[in-house]
Amino acid sequence: MAVYAGVTVRAVRDYRKIGLLPEPERSGYRSYDAAAVVRLIRIRTLADAGVPLARVQELLDAGPEELADGVQAIDKDLRAAIRRLQDTRKRLARLAAGEQPALPRSVVGYLDRLRGLGVEERYIEMERDAWIMVAAQVPHLIDIVIAKKHEQLDDPDMVKLYSFFRGALDWPADDPRVVEIADIVERLRMRAVEAGEAGADGFDDQFVDLLDSTMVESSPGAERLVAILAERGWKGWTRIERVPADSLGTDLPP
Repeated sequence: MAVYAGVTVRAVRDYRKIGLLPEPERSGYRSYDAAAVVRLIRIRTLADAGVPLARVQELLDAGPEELADGVQAIDKDLRAAIRRLQDTRKRLARLAAGEQPALPRSVVGYLDRLRGLGVEERYIEMERDAWIMVAAQVPHLIDIVIAKKHEQLDDPDMVKLYSFFRGALDWPADDPRVVEIADIVERLRMRAVEAGEAGADGFDDQFVDLLDSTMVESSPGAERLVAILAERGWKGWTRIERVPADSLGTDLPP
């Protein structure tokens, strides 16, 4: 039986166990007829063509139209699997090239642009970690967000802001550069509000708080920066919010 169909004896036994081949009559040995040989050849043909064994049964006894439809469905699944494998190979190639595994290529390009501005690597690592979280939160928006960040880098104020991060970041809270940074950030925020860009699209409040706390805890100077902006009526960091003057509290950090 196996020799006639061009398969192994084990294959014959396995096909019988899963119901693709009927149990033959026995008189000491299993006795297969010509119909069983033909059926086994058809099973082998379908399997060699890439038809999963789970779907061989439905195609064995299908008519011409049903067979064509079934084959087309399998081909569609295979093409989808090929695309997934190609994407996997591309990701592996990027890993081999040293790119961060959790970062989209658009973010990698943006961080490289910051390096070109001379930004301190420690600050870039902070941004990288933040972008990893953002990309996981809104993967469908990350390329749009990064494109906007590139546009912002065309603003002289934004370039000036990043120029402060070319050296050590452990500034004390009373460092005069903190006030200068606050002035720049406020100008950038005012322009963003005028353009109707509040930022943090697609983020819930808890995620915004997480990003804000990461920034504030990065250095004493960062905490003081947020406090100064709050004194001027700007709430938070990730999401741009203008607070009316009459709603400002008196319990802000010194």
